[in-house]
Amino acid sequence: MNKKFLVVPVVAALLVSGLGGCKKESTGTGLPQIGTTIYKYDDNFMSFVRMAIDKEANGKAQLIMNDSQNDQAKQNEQVQTMISKGVKSLAINLVDPKAAQGIIDMAKEKNLPVIFFNKEPEASALASYDKAYYVGTESKESGVLQGKLVADSWKANPAWDKNGDGKIQYVLLKGEPGHPDAEARTQYVIEEVKNQGIEVEELALDTAMWDSAKATDKMDAWISKFGDKIEYVIANNDGMALGALASLEKAGYFKDNKFMPIVGVDAIPDVLNKIKEGKIVGTVLNDAKNQGKATFELALNAANGKDVLEGTSWKLDDKKAVRVPYVIINKDNVSVGEEAYK
Repeated sequence: MNKKFLVVPVVAALLVSGLGGCKKESTGTGLPQIGTTIYKYDDNFMSFVRMAIDKEANGKAQLIMNDSQNDQAKQNEQVQTMISKGVKSLAINLVDPKAAQGIIDMAKEKNLPVIFFNKEPEASALASYDKAYYVGTESKESGVLQGKLVADSWKANPAWDKNGDGKIQYVLLKGEPGHPDAEARTQYVIEEVKNQGIEVEELALDTAMWDSAKATDKMDAWISKFGDKIEYVIANNDGMALGALASLEKAGYFKDNKFMPIVGVDAIPDVLNKIKEGKIVGTVLNDAKNQGKATFELALNAANGKDVLEGTSWKLDDKKAVRVPYVIINKDNVSVGEEAYK
């Protein structure tokens, strides 16, 4: 075989891999380019934020959209590549919040505005550059609201106290250790339950890294160890709540009057359906639609050299952050969650 014919596909493959995980570049003549990264495409919640950004950008900007595949080194390379392509602003969903300063340093060198979203950088990093901003939530709020959800549902269902000791024996599926949302939700959900006058006993707490499959494995092990001693399953996000549900269904729950209360955070459509089916108690709406909308609107204004808030309804707090509020969702107001995805 003539070796010349092997060169083209190999070179093509190298060129593709050299894009640093770039998955999508939308088209449009004369529109400003915005360089965007998502820490990993297969995160349940971030997939909806990504779709919201993409929808908002239609006809207004060219997006260079990257899947960072949960690899900060890859994300750094993607940012460098987007800067070299001449983007006018950056919208960055960090893999590691502690890496913000490095991204800012790259952007600052080219005088590029950068909008971080969903994973909040340290305040000192944002303060170091006048063109760095954040779009997301107040991490504590989700934990407090989830705690209210747990407490209210527990008070309304005395039969859930299987051993009649007046305490909630719970297991908790935590997100990525060190992630501001994971740490805040883990702390404040339990603090709020206690503030509501309910005693608790932690049977187990471990990370499942926001991942459904990992959550199923953890829940399998806890059911094996604790069995019916478990009275409540608390998950830092809906993906892990669904993973726990899958495990519990395998173990015979949700039939023959065998029930286990589960709560999550995000209000993704799959969980809204499970709430309607009576298999998940509730969740806390993490508004993907408005997080995506706010991220894009700030990034577009920045790309066009305008004040980032011009023509928007958003406000910046003292940390240069737009805060999108959370909402408790249960069977009584599932439609509120569903509306957020229309």
